[in-house]
Amino acid sequence: MKVSKRTEYGLRAMVALALHQGSAPVPLSLIAEEEGIPEQFLDQIVAQLRRADFVQSVRGASGGYLLSRPATEISIGSLVRVLEGSLSPMACVSEEGIDLSDSCDLFSGCHTRGVWVRVMEAVISALDSLTLADVLEQPAASWVAAESTTRESEYERGAPA
Repeated sequence: MKVSKRTEYGLRAMVALALHQGSAPVPLSLIAEEEGIPEQFLDQIVAQLRRADFVQSVRGASGGYLLSRPATEISIGSLVRVLEGSLSPMACVSEEGIDLSDSCDLFSGCHTRGVWVRVMEAVISALDSLTLADVLEQPAASWVAAESTTRESEYERGAPA
């Protein structure tokens, strides 16, 4: 699964809002500047997040955006689904359990479909197990260290990088 810029920027904007949670509304221009996100694109993303009730806007001179609910109640999986759409890696795999037997001529005899189901289940499990608050609690440098450790252990097992 390749994550789009929309999802990457949306998650970064939500983290920025969570960092300011409990304070005044955050202007979109500030988030765009702090995160290096084009403001017009960020405006579209935040509008989508507002329609999905993740953020609320406050009008006026000191207006901006706030999280609609606590960061502990916002799963990363739900954010990614709103911004990215389905978490299915292939057309023949459905997160919703829909019958997709018409999606591929090889569906009933496909030996690789199970691989994609497992990939989807792992991605869903990882994203749904994290909240916005979890992301904030983990220092940025430790995420990098965790990724490095995972890659090193895969290398030691002989797994391709």
